[in-house]
Amino acid sequence: MQGQQLRVGLVGAGKMGADHALRIHERISGARLAAVADPDLDRAQQVAGSSGARATADAFEVIDDSDVDALVIASPGAVHEPLLLAALERGVPVLCEKPLTPDAKSSLRVVEAEEARGEHLLQVGFMRRFDAEYGELKRLLDAGELGAPLMLHCVHRNAATPPGFTSEMMIYDSVVHEFDTARWLLGSEIAAVTVRAPKSSSAAPDGLLDPQLVTIETTSGALVDVEIFVNCGFGYQVRCEAVGERGTALIGADGGPLVHRSGNWGGSISDDFRDRFGAAFDREFQRWADAAHRGHADPAAATAWDGYAAAAACEAGVQAQATGTRAEVDLAERPDFYIP
Repeated sequence: MQGQQLRVGLVGAGKMGADHALRIHERISGARLAAVADPDLDRAQQVAGSSGARATADAFEVIDDSDVDALVIASPGAVHEPLLLAALERGVPVLCEKPLTPDAKSSLRVVEAEEARGEHLLQVGFMRRFDAEYGELKRLLDAGELGAPLMLHCVHRNAATPPGFTSEMMIYDSVVHEFDTARWLLGSEIAAVTVRAPKSSSAAPDGLLDPQLVTIETTSGALVDVEIFVNCGFGYQVRCEAVGERGTALIGADGGPLVHRSGNWGGSISDDFRDRFGAAFDREFQRWADAAHRGHADPAAATAWDGYAAAAACEAGVQAQATGTRAEVDLAERPDFYIP
């Protein structure tokens, strides 16, 4: 493909898919949007827009299209497994938005299918790995500048939830990011999860346990705590403080300068995840496109194994949430294929 643009097929034309379509069309060099699939054909056509991409209601038509060199999957997680397996069979690189699949068993089947093919073609869209602040924190930890890591203190807040949002979705849709970043930052698997909840905020819809406090035990002995608060009312915040034997480092302070004047101080707060992580998404997609030109996934990105490990942690988190007790993570042995 040297000298040619990467022809990208997009499956899923919802909020995330539409955002990625615009990103590919306007901000990713060496790539162009070739096809968009969504069961709602009108929505697929709208997202294809002025990019020149064709629209279809059939996702497998896009996967099987010889004019598509690589695939972005932004459809609901429940349909990911057959799409990923079809893409692996054809041998095209894929960027799959989280979750890899909705449960650990189906994620492990995808892992086994990729291992059987013998090519690293799949990457999972955990974009925090491409955020500048998270990248610097990872560098500090890997270099030992804070000493051995002992704890991570994490905060994950959203202004409000859409209709139908459930307590379980707080784990599967939100804390899943902390599961991945904890594994990545600490270089350790997750051993167990505990979930506790105070009284719910008055802003939380009926039946939603919000906020929650999630405690993560890692196999390295480090502890991670996560405050997840999805109806905080004031904006979108993601923070992480690493505590090491010789120092600490905090990332995710409110964007913009912190100003002190006339007896007060303050700064700006992001409205949503696209404001906070827009640059990380762009960097993730550019690196994915560059790697896909060479026929494989970006080696710095989350792998199918990482997607499986996150799914297993989510299952333990939901179990802990339901029982109020500590839940151990049931994780298969990692194949050599996924060991760097």
